[in-house]
Amino acid sequence: MSYAMNALQILALAFVLVLGLAAVAALALFVLDKSQSADAIRRNYPVIGRFRGLFTKLGEFFRQYFFAMDREEMPFNRAQRDWVAHAARGKGNTIAFGSTRNLGVPGTPIFVPAAFPPLDDQFAATAPMQIGPHAAIPYKAKSIFNVSGMSYGAISRPAVEALSRGAAKAGIWLNTGEGGLSPYHLKGGCDIVYQIGTAKYGVRDAEGRLDDEKLREMAANPHVRMFELKLAQGAKPGKGGILPGAKVDDEVARIRGIPRGCDSISPNRHREVNDYGELLDFMAHIREVTGKPTGFKTVIGSSDAWAEFFELIRERGEESAPDFITIDGGDGGTGAAPMPLMDLVGLPLREALPRMVDMRDRHGLKERIRIVASGKLVNPGDVAWAICAGADFVTSARGFMFSLGCIQALKCNRNTCPTGVTTHDPRLQAGLVVEDKFEKVAHYARSVIREVETIAHSVGVAEPRLMRRRHVRIVQGDGTSVPMNKIRPSYNPATPS
Repeated sequence: MSYAMNALQILALAFVLVLGLAAVAALALFVLDKSQSADAIRRNYPVIGRFRGLFTKLGEFFRQYFFAMDREEMPFNRAQRDWVAHAARGKGNTIAFGSTRNLGVPGTPIFVPAAFPPLDDQFAATAPMQIGPHAAIPYKAKSIFNVSGMSYGAISRPAVEALSRGAAKAGIWLNTGEGGLSPYHLKGGCDIVYQIGTAKYGVRDAEGRLDDEKLREMAANPHVRMFELKLAQGAKPGKGGILPGAKVDDEVARIRGIPRGCDSISPNRHREVNDYGELLDFMAHIREVTGKPTGFKTVIGSSDAWAEFFELIRERGEESAPDFITIDGGDGGTGAAPMPLMDLVGLPLREALPRMVDMRDRHGLKERIRIVASGKLVNPGDVAWAICAGADFVTSARGFMFSLGCIQALKCNRNTCPTGVTTHDPRLQAGLVVEDKFEKVAHYARSVIREVETIAHSVGVAEPRLMRRRHVRIVQGDGTSVPMNKIRPSYNPATPS
């Protein structure tokens, strides 16, 4: 009995102590909130006003898991993310009972099934396509769907390694992003597209200019198959890459050729390129030094501005043309960008892609310049739409991030990514197991390609790139749909739209 009483007294004393500490803490917060001048809510409603900030932060996650419907979230909804997750596991991706997609939303693509599609044994398999016929070493790309640019530094070591090994297994290419070529890009032995950003990381001299010797060194690697000159990306057109200093560790600094711990901010454009003529000259120089196909990545605000570029190619001859053009939509993603650029600058891919394809075709360069579509294309329907619009290839970054386990936590601009995809914190990176994730990367890529081929088979063609704008209808504001070739007729006279 005495022992029980002592225990109760200790518990009571502990309870009183906790209450006392809580009261002291509340009083301290009260005084602190009343005396500060930065936050009016906390000043007028001390202590309880702090819950507003907490609930604002937590609301984002509660909406994602409990309140938002499957098709409601941005930038990617739960249905899109779940499709990638199922595909990455290599399991069946069939659904039951009916689609949850609202087919009356304007802009929704609806593919047109053939009255008499090919038999099942006449499957619409993807054919390889050559890029860079005038390069010393052209590239025969096997896949229509590939990994878009994600820099080592912006994403983690295990993420890059898993992408490299998964890309090799799936037979697709991996774009380095503007952060240079790391050892982890080469781990899998996949085909590499080396992206040269405005800071020229990995191929720069001390002043940040292009270093031909370093460029030759990169080109000598047999896995590097093409070079992409990055003019702009969809999430931040007109502004260079931003890598917070917290992510610039010793290795990232060494690969990029910049100081450790300092923000890595690229110039907003290439100093060597002031007009279209200099752009063609610069790409020709890279192609001559490397012997590899060379193209560029950009975002457009108007196709009219690019008419001069294509006319200049016609004047100089098709040998002067870029080997490929990657069109990124204003809806593209990134690890860090100013909100006005992310939200308001650059045409979305759904408008930009057909415009650039038409410009190329109108100038008779369809067989010379390959078009790569990039920007928010993660599911088979997205990829099939881009092929119908005229893209020769499609690349995705965020789709492959989902296959690595990304949960859209929206922490890419910090060093706190909970899944280890975009952080250099070893504790968080430990959650991303390369041996598991590279298989998921490969499964995801193969699933997208296979289902795009399924759509192509359904509309009645023998290869996905034979799909045309007439094979997809676009839902209009009144709920009815119109064939894409009626909205934007093709400018390629040799092939009906």
